[in-house]
Amino acid sequence: MRNRTKKLKDILTSKKLDFFLESHNGLSAKIVEEAGFLGIWASGLAISASFGVRDCNEVSWTQVLDTLEFMTDATEIPILLDADTGYGNFNNVRRLVKKLEQRKVAGICIEDKIFPKTNSFINSNCQLLTSIEEFCGKIKAAKDTQIDDAFCVVARTEAFIIGKGLEEALNRCRAYYQAGADAVLVHSKLSVPDEIIAFMNAWNENCPVIIVPTTYCQTPTEVFKELGVSLILWANHMVRASIYQMQKVAAQIYTQGSVQTIEDKIAPVEHIFKLQNYAELNLAESKYLPSYSPSDKSLTTETKCLFKGL
Repeated sequence: MRNRTKKLKDILTSKKLDFFLESHNGLSAKIVEEAGFLGIWASGLAISASFGVRDCNEVSWTQVLDTLEFMTDATEIPILLDADTGYGNFNNVRRLVKKLEQRKVAGICIEDKIFPKTNSFINSNCQLLTSIEEFCGKIKAAKDTQIDDAFCVVARTEAFIIGKGLEEALNRCRAYYQAGADAVLVHSKLSVPDEIIAFMNAWNENCPVIIVPTTYCQTPTEVFKELGVSLILWANHMVRASIYQMQKVAAQIYTQGSVQTIEDKIAPVEHIFKLQNYAELNLAESKYLPSYSPSDKSLTTETKCLFKGL
């Protein structure tokens, strides 16, 4: 656990720009790690989508914890959880941090909207922010609860999202940093990075800044590097890619009544086995299971296959 939290802390405090990619279950987490990313963004939108429900706290926080446990079991790189508003008040945040540390999650990001949250891009002008004082209480509660001093608490402001402007975003982020946040996340829904640029030019605190360029994705990352952004989250691209490909394949199979034309366009079954790490299981079976001859008549066919690791 300590190694993952320290890695996240080092990434946030380094002077270079890094990138995390979204993941929403154990399989996608493994793929993100194999691609070479230094860390994972456990996206609330993506996790809720993987359950087939809306991104407004319809997935319970215990279901999120179960998902995270599979993700940390499958990987070694740090995971930063998108924990929405913290699933309640300061007391919910305290219990959440405790349970995240038990599951080897390296950090938590909470946002300053009211519970239950609504996705930032849906009716954003009608959404409400919690008070600065209450949100600072959540940050302090999280920091006071953590056992590992390298566990990271990221404070996310939605001031730009609901149209409150630069001064509100700056005031909130400064207060959150003073309350103990290890980094701030500044979100914008514009198709251009103007709000982020304005924020970074005015930000004079020794506190890392994280951004999520979902809507202004055409901006070269060099721009954010020059501004001093610490971390970019590619926040929903794995779930979006999987949805697109699954819909495409499903429609093709249904239309053609066959899988002949898509077999060479999808992952072979052996690739699934590799991601599931069946090689480790085979080694473990040779170490822990007794050796039996296939001709042993006291064993059923099913048991023989089990002992052979098939």
